[in-house]
Amino acid sequence: MKIVFVLTSHDLLGNTGQKTGFWIEEFATPYYVLSDAGAKIAIASPKGGQPPVDPKSELADAQSASTRRFYKDNIVIDKVAHSLKLSDLKVEDYDAVFYPGGHGPLWDLALDKFSIQLIEDFYNHKKPIAFVCHAPAALVNVKAKNGEALIKGKELTGFSNSEEAAVHLTDVVPFLLEDELKKHGALYTKGEDWSSYVKKDGLLITGQNPASSEAVAKLLLKTLTGKK
Repeated sequence: MKIVFVLTSHDLLGNTGQKTGFWIEEFATPYYVLSDAGAKIAIASPKGGQPPVDPKSELADAQSASTRRFYKDNIVIDKVAHSLKLSDLKVEDYDAVFYPGGHGPLWDLALDKFSIQLIEDFYNHKKPIAFVCHAPAALVNVKAKNGEALIKGKELTGFSNSEEAAVHLTDVVPFLLEDELKKHGALYTKGEDWSSYVKKDGLLITGQNPASSEAVAKLLLKTLTGKK
């Protein structure tokens, strides 16, 4: 199994003067679920090089066994620091894509033409694509072969309006993910705030929030290996 993780390159949290980026736990937990199962993992981002880390994901209450493992794993830290450029990826080199969240994707991956093309290519080649938390933002401008929104009529989840309100960023983000997914025709559902909630519709696997990252990775693994 060859899987590419796509991380955001965006580091500014709107006009707040604060930083954002990718959420460490949403990267680390899926990374180890998949790599421990034998997957070979590459890492890419729009700009390549070191993707920005959301500083809030480094706070004590955001840590887990997988983040603590990551902080000691110099090989993976170095791999993240030297991420590939999205524009250099080829669909034939990988079996699946995984998009970790953090608020960054709302600004760059939602609009990035190479990310949009990557998702379209993987979908059209019948390869699974997984997203967690804010990462489904990367889907909002992706088109199906018929020219309609790829997510139209698809069962999806993602960071909810109520969770965005809880972190006081409703008026900071460029759009509310729940609203944007619905606007493009997705059949959006959610679980309780901050609890694990995952949806799978064909090749698309989505998780609502950080608590969903492990379940999304396991569902992607199950999809790739055909396990019952």
